[in-house]
Amino acid sequence: MAEIQTVLIADDSETQLAHLKSILDSAGYKTITAKSGNEAIELSAKLEPDLIMLDIVMKDGDGYKACRTIKKNPELTNTPIIMVSSKSNPVDKQWAKQLGAADYIVKPYENNEILEKLTAI
Repeated sequence: MAEIQTVLIADDSETQLAHLKSILDSAGYKTITAKSGNEAIELSAKLEPDLIMLDIVMKDGDGYKACRTIKKNPELTNTPIIMVSSKSNPVDKQWAKQLGAADYIVKPYENNEILEKLTAI
């Protein structure tokens, strides 16, 4: 797996998006932001990021749909996806994994947890 440099973050919450972006920017990653699952699908196909972080509950295409669609794209099949959600139910985590997510982070999270997950992938 190539070194992760560019991360696409999708979240419909401006606050969450800004928070994740600042964590990653300050750690030296290049970030791309999307405000919906459908926008994440579009941007990932066009820009081919090294890793994608998806919220699950979003208007205009949820994270599950985005994960499933992105994983079907032959160019992005090997791109790791981390779900970032307030849904902490084991069923949600299992479903994310079945759709191809590499990892799952439950909100609220610690800043260092985000960076640890990225370096572990």
